[in-house]
Amino acid sequence: MTPRHLFQKYDVQVPRYTSYPPVPQWHDTPAREEWLASLGGALSDPGASLALYVHLPFCESLCTFCGCNTVITRDHSRERPYVDRVVAELDMYLAVVPVLAARALRQIHFGGGTPTFLSPDALAHLADVIARRLPARDGACEAGFEADPRVTVTAHLEALARRGFRRISMGVQDIDEEVQRLVNRRQPLAITAALCRDARNLGYESINIDLIYGLPGQTPRSMQTLTDAIVDLRPDRLAVYSFARVPWIKPAQRKFRDDQIPSGAGKRELYEIVREGLGAAGYVEIGMDHFARPEDGLARAAGAGTLHRNFMGYADTRTDVLLGLGVSAISETRGCYHQNEKVLPVYERRVDTGELPTLRGHRLSAREQQRRDQILALMTTFRAPLYASDAHDAREFLAPLVDDGLVTISTAELVVTDTGRPFLRNIAAFFDDRYRQERPAAPVYSSSI
Repeated sequence: MTPRHLFQKYDVQVPRYTSYPPVPQWHDTPAREEWLASLGGALSDPGASLALYVHLPFCESLCTFCGCNTVITRDHSRERPYVDRVVAELDMYLAVVPVLAARALRQIHFGGGTPTFLSPDALAHLADVIARRLPARDGACEAGFEADPRVTVTAHLEALARRGFRRISMGVQDIDEEVQRLVNRRQPLAITAALCRDARNLGYESINIDLIYGLPGQTPRSMQTLTDAIVDLRPDRLAVYSFARVPWIKPAQRKFRDDQIPSGAGKRELYEIVREGLGAAGYVEIGMDHFARPEDGLARAAGAGTLHRNFMGYADTRTDVLLGLGVSAISETRGCYHQNEKVLPVYERRVDTGELPTLRGHRLSAREQQRRDQILALMTTFRAPLYASDAHDAREFLAPLVDDGLVTISTAELVVTDTGRPFLRNIAAFFDDRYRQERPAAPVYSSSI
């Protein structure tokens, strides 16, 4: 079967498996005390480590492809009150889980939204408070932030560089003017190039660029132009995400007509153009949707079999806890997921009353923890261990993919072939017990291709 036919055959709705169970499957929300007990328990060992994610939701305009939780505003007076509430939330955690301050902080990431919507002073204040509350141990903390080149200035880079930030992730998505018009993101390549240059000059060690394939108006020719231009910028890492078309969740996507959106084999062709161009330039393809230079930490971790993946994406550092602060932020321990309120006024009100702003979460059973480990192994190493009746069930569930040469199954292990890597989500679905049992009829997830 040709690659085009394979892409058409397996272009189905399936989770991305950023977590397992996926967020739409969360149903066993822990009580506040259970969540805090899980957090404290995960950090009880003196050698335990912590990653911190802070969600900064504000954007000056809406990119219509976006699936993130954002607040669209040009009112910058909202910055400092929001930062103060994030600090208040952190202080609430420290009051009830004091061991947080005694454990190694290995990662900090400011995400959004648009973190650089905040002024350099506001970001510096936030970074300073975190450093006082959660001091890094032995200096081994990776600190990074997301930046929109349209609103990021040198002062942002300087302020965070002085506070130990050495990683920056830039949203680009596409450089074609018509595509940018369709998705409401006008961003000349020159400002991205200038931001890359300034970051290098200030000592940033890792520059990531985000691209999206499958956007309205993209063509093979425009993707080749995009690839050539991005290679010239020489980023250390790239995330090349599939456009997740979910208009039932993000109404702004309803403005796109079906004939504007590449799909199936045509959509995958756009990714292959980028993949081939990056490969020719020396980048290593990592996991799902990611690329890095061979000397980058992600590539080294992938080669060593130590690559990790959590709600922040792929990482070369594994931690015992991911603590999320801010509206809609997600936290993770071995036994629990926890998500904050997604509506900003509700988040604000609950923090102001001294209440942890819990919206929902999920207690993982022993079986779910095992399945999560198997999916994580698959997403980071392209192979996963099999237990009990797994081999028999996998041969049955994945029979078409085995026949098409996308995966091999032995008694103890499932291995994705090189040809099967584009179908990683389809293969991971075998380990998703609820998905296999229920096969949702209504649209819940984006398409796998």
